[in-house]
Amino acid sequence: MKRKILGHQVAGQLFAAEAAIDGALSAVAALAAMLPAARVEARLSAVVGQGVFDRSSQTIAALTEARRGIVATHHELSDVQNRIGLRAVSFGGEDKPDENTPPVDARLRAVAVGRTAA
Repeated sequence: MKRKILGHQVAGQLFAAEAAIDGALSAVAALAAMLPAARVEARLSAVVGQGVFDRSSQTIAALTEARRGIVATHHELSDVQNRIGLRAVSFGGEDKPDENTPPVDARLRAVAVGRTAA
């Protein structure tokens, strides 16, 4: 019973870490995406602020590597879960598709369903 409780605690922290990395990656990507338009709107030369573009791109790359690391951690923790006899225990309460299953975007589905023939 103690392993199951500890497993839930570890899983909760893992999911929090995954969400934090995804949130940081999304925020930095949004920043990087707005920089070119902000430069144009401010009527700045393309040579102004190149370092900002470079650093934001490097940050995205570093966060992508961090995400790769937390995904590997997730897989290795799943292996540990199986080896210690917690295979049948579900952590997280979410149905997660196989990693080879393409994601279904509800917005795209809603558009396709709402579309009528012309």
